[in-house]
Amino acid sequence: MVLFIEPNLKYFCHGSNHILDITLFIKMKLAFITYQIQEKYTSGTAYDEDAELLRFLKQKGIHIEQEIWNDPDVEWTQYDLAIIKSPWDYHEHINEFYLWLEQIRSLGVQLLNSTDIVKWNSDKHYLKEIADAGLNVIPTLFLEKGTTPDISVLFLKLKTEQLIIKPCVSAGAKNTWNIRIDTVETYRDEIYEFLKDESYMAQPFMPEIVDGEWSYLFFNGRFSHSLLKKPAKGDFRVQHYHGGTISKVTASPEQIKSAGLYVEKFATDTLYARVDGVHRDGELYLMELELIEPYLFLNTDPEAFQNYYVALTEIISKNGKQ
Repeated sequence: MVLFIEPNLKYFCHGSNHILDITLFIKMKLAFITYQIQEKYTSGTAYDEDAELLRFLKQKGIHIEQEIWNDPDVEWTQYDLAIIKSPWDYHEHINEFYLWLEQIRSLGVQLLNSTDIVKWNSDKHYLKEIADAGLNVIPTLFLEKGTTPDISVLFLKLKTEQLIIKPCVSAGAKNTWNIRIDTVETYRDEIYEFLKDESYMAQPFMPEIVDGEWSYLFFNGRFSHSLLKKPAKGDFRVQHYHGGTISKVTASPEQIKSAGLYVEKFATDTLYARVDGVHRDGELYLMELELIEPYLFLNTDPEAFQNYYVALTEIISKNGKQ
């Protein structure tokens, strides 16, 4: 790890009046964590966010190299810090992923976001903790592994005629059902079969999803930009590979404040956080707090790359002075 002095280095933090004056910067070797590319995650996208962010950070002088998280040939000890960017297949190899996290910890490689945050965020049981803290979360019931719950009762408990059921460890709408109360019999046996292997969660279908799912991006706790993801006509999934569309939107101060509450309470000291939710009667209801591998939509805002870079340099500088 090499120290160098860069006098009078200043950054303007977009979204605030704070000027960061860095007189001592720590140059470290960083790993940029991705995954073995799979077509199902990239289909329908023309913009390679990972490549553009990596190029941007290198142009800023950061010593950073891309690595695949489960590549057995990587020498992790050569890195001082690892940024988890897009290990999009982690949920398909969750036990291996947990072992990798512990390996990184044991080798003394700092992880962004941290190992503890990533492990907590990998299982959507975390939504109960957020709800218990008094923040708005879409009502959720958990169907634990090895159980055979009465699916019909879930509609009554959640006061809905339409349920969304999905795994507690998942991404990209994997194994997700949209079930109406009159079609329970069609899906019951299939759900029970899946419950033999892992836990699931049930939520009421939120009709507001038709108007779009909001995403609020925060870097080092500061709001950066926001966007709206809409599902294809007749669908409820907003992912691009399911036909969803994305548009940049300007969030109001009230919306930013509401989204920021989740970050302040559960995502402090994170390089990145994405708050996903829908608005009902003027209030934000959380769908997911993305702290592992969210797509950051950096191309939707002219300041987004710089906001990310400033957040990263702040964290590196802070840790270097400790």
